[in-house]
Amino acid sequence: MFLGQFVHTLDSKGRLTIPAKFRAVLDSGLIVTRGMDRCLAVFPTDEWDELAGRVSDLPMTDRQARAFKRFLFASASDVSPDKQGRILIPPRLREYADLDGEVVVAGLNNYIEIWNTDAWENEREQVEGDDVTLEGWTALGI
Repeated sequence: MFLGQFVHTLDSKGRLTIPAKFRAVLDSGLIVTRGMDRCLAVFPTDEWDELAGRVSDLPMTDRQARAFKRFLFASASDVSPDKQGRILIPPRLREYADLDGEVVVAGLNNYIEIWNTDAWENEREQVEGDDVTLEGWTALGI
């Protein structure tokens, strides 16, 4: 389970140190891809395989399904942490999420998001505002 948020720094080569408490789950490898809301999503390989199976089952004849497959798979990259627990984030993904320097690494239970610090702050303010209400949770079935 991935919990918490951490501020880390991308080095000049685009490497990011994964928070120590997340590393054991990711040692066998991980997938980095575009996430929703202009962040990156990082999945352990077993979670990725489960998601990929569900997405692959979507019909090719559905335009939205094809668009989502392109969004998710075309920019995905499988990476392995080095001995220092760093991963190399490909340039196209760094550009997509506007990552440079300090970033926020946020645990979201079964996957991780990597955010531009300003974008994270905006998202956090929005989430802590009107979106976190009893009505909102009820609408989600929680």
